[in-house]
Amino acid sequence: MQLANPNLLKLQNYINGEWRDGASTIDVRDPANGELLAQVADGSAADAEAAVAAASAAFPAWKSKTAAERAAVLKRWYQLIMDNADDLARILTLEQGKPLAEAKGEIVYGASFIEWFAEECRRAYGQTIPTHNPAMRLSTIRQPVGVVTCITPWNFPNAMITRKAAPALAAGCTVVIKPAVETPLSALALCQLAEEAGLPKGTINMVVGTDAPGIGQVLTQDARVAKFTFTGSTNVGKLLMAQCASTVKKMSMELGGNAPFIVFDDADLDTAVAACVATKFRNAGQTCVSTNRIYVHEAVHDEFVVKLRAAVAEMKIGHGCDDGVSVGPVIHRRAAERVNGLVQDAIAAGAKVELGGDYLPHGENYYAPTLITGVTDEMRIAREEIFGPLAPVQKFSDEDDVVRRANETPYGLAAYVMSENIRRANRVVEALEYGMVACNTGVFSTAVAPFGGSKESGIGREGGVEGMAEFYETKYCCFGA
Repeated sequence: MQLANPNLLKLQNYINGEWRDGASTIDVRDPANGELLAQVADGSAADAEAAVAAASAAFPAWKSKTAAERAAVLKRWYQLIMDNADDLARILTLEQGKPLAEAKGEIVYGASFIEWFAEECRRAYGQTIPTHNPAMRLSTIRQPVGVVTCITPWNFPNAMITRKAAPALAAGCTVVIKPAVETPLSALALCQLAEEAGLPKGTINMVVGTDAPGIGQVLTQDARVAKFTFTGSTNVGKLLMAQCASTVKKMSMELGGNAPFIVFDDADLDTAVAACVATKFRNAGQTCVSTNRIYVHEAVHDEFVVKLRAAVAEMKIGHGCDDGVSVGPVIHRRAAERVNGLVQDAIAAGAKVELGGDYLPHGENYYAPTLITGVTDEMRIAREEIFGPLAPVQKFSDEDDVVRRANETPYGLAAYVMSENIRRANRVVEALEYGMVACNTGVFSTAVAPFGGSKESGIGREGGVEGMAEFYETKYCCFGA
């Protein structure tokens, strides 16, 4: 891998401060060319149980540390990540496929959560409550919920871990993480740096494994686990929520999306195109907040399509480690085939391919950045989450109608509005039934603001003060005479 710090390449599970082999191994391959990168220990349900036991044993000592002590360890972890950002980005690109510049951006973004929550944990204030009885004193305090288990996805294998583990650890919780089997190397490298930063054994544990049902059952149903957090598809999230119900665990769920991108006739089209490219084609469209439905006012539709087509045509496609590449492969062949299926369904229903619309010769996991017009609300491409480099454009003529169409989905994660009319922008932002709405920008996520959705796109928030609150219990204290 040509790493400046070869110690970052870890191939074992990390449990109770020890690196442990599995009964077998998992092949980790470069999605750009299929080359074998490494073989990682395949963890089991028994390993997950050991990790939960370790986290449970470590919890009393970790929660007893002062906020300042926990913050100091987390800040060392943050600095080690930043010091090794180039190596971490290279690992991420090789196992996930995104361009190196995007991977470096993810490393910095992921580290920002550790820095933010290291600072935020020192502000876990309680309250003194004006009493209803002069003989009583009333107050609240915040305490860590306990052992937290996490299942994280392959599309952001660094940031989705830090966004969950950082607030949990900062609050005084201990964590067990199951990363995606497609991208375990980024996750295990984070554990190596956490160990170097001084996180005590058992406070952070990592189990990579192909037995998703068995490991998942431990993480969702073990009575020692107080909270479960998941990022992934809505269908899998529903199954995991049902499993958590048996022990009434606290849950945070960041699930699927179907993001509308609305371009009004008063929008700055250059700004709108740049924002659309940023949200649609970042990570080859494999983000939960990627634009899924592009609604363009009929008065500017043709001009917008011309500009967007030109921008997409300029994208350089290739291996993420090559200079100037802006779009890499999708994660595996099944993902490429699904995108192609959506394209073919749209064509059969009357849509027109303006650009792309087919596989590329670069490798079996490459699909051309694609622009389609003439899309209707009835097509699969408008109803399902795309998760690929495919931009479907629809026309609209009326503000109320496009808001209604944008809201007609079970999902409610992210939405985008392009308008130079501040009154219209405010109206539409408030009317859209989404947990996050961005106006005149395609990139909005930050550690200092809450990230999460409504409806079937999730429960809870990550980031911001809201993200910290997810890992506390509020205890009411009443002192009598």
